[in-house]
Amino acid sequence: MTAEVGAVRVGLDIGGTKVEGVALADDGTLLRRERTPTPATAGQLLATVVDLVHRLAAGAPVRGVGLGVPGIVDPGTGTLVDAVNLGLDEGPFALGPELSQRLGGLPVVVENDVNVSALGAGALLGADDLALLSLGTGLAAGVLLDGVLRRGASGAGGEVGHVSFDPGGLLCGCGQRGCLETLAAGRALTRRWPGRPGDAPDALWTAAAAGDAAAIAVRDSWADAVATAVRVLVLTVDPRLVVLGGGVSAVGEPLRRAVADALQRQAAPSAFLRGLAVHERLAVVPAGQPVAAIGAADLVAA
Repeated sequence: MTAEVGAVRVGLDIGGTKVEGVALADDGTLLRRERTPTPATAGQLLATVVDLVHRLAAGAPVRGVGLGVPGIVDPGTGTLVDAVNLGLDEGPFALGPELSQRLGGLPVVVENDVNVSALGAGALLGADDLALLSLGTGLAAGVLLDGVLRRGASGAGGEVGHVSFDPGGLLCGCGQRGCLETLAAGRALTRRWPGRPGDAPDALWTAAAAGDAAAIAVRDSWADAVATAVRVLVLTVDPRLVVLGGGVSAVGEPLRRAVADALQRQAAPSAFLRGLAVHERLAVVPAGQPVAAIGAADLVAA
């Protein structure tokens, strides 16, 4: 069938506090961008998403809708298996089929939010072989190998945050102790350098740059933990690029430098690790870009 002229692909990143959406042309050009608060119930969420799709389409035909959502997803059925991540405690939620029905049968594809972030980072950076390490409330990676998402046999591909690094450490939400998530997630950084909600990373880097010894110690030990997660990813799937994403990535280049320095410190005693030059593979998601929403739109075939 010949594609409709002017059709758009819509991508939505559905988070706990906001829904961010984009409309893309077939060549990947960003046409429109919108965001709105995430509602509290499943019915309200569906209504909000339908309204956002119509606003993003702006009268153009829609080729399909891609959704990135937190938690465990069954991409084959479009079901959000664990809806608690969105405050929806009624159990599995057939988000894709429900939304498709409300949109008159439009194709709807649902994927984990970190996976769509990996797709979006690949599109923006022109890379098809990467791991995106999300430094947010949790710690997880989306793995894109030769342009194909690696979800794993049970959907747990990239859950590097639940590698138990210190069995005597803090209790993790997964039930283990000392998981990398307890040491390297954005929440771990906020716990060690508290401030107003959302400003802990910037405040920490500012204090460290000013020579505050306590800030430098927190920054460097946290960067060591992130570097360990990066090293695990490289030694497991050996991607060409490791992209730092999630909330802490807003720090930008100073974050990349801190983690790259930690990688070099860790590699110093090992000729094997030095030869891998992991620090040279490190990047940060492009600032100000709706990475996850763009990746969600890329779930829709052009």
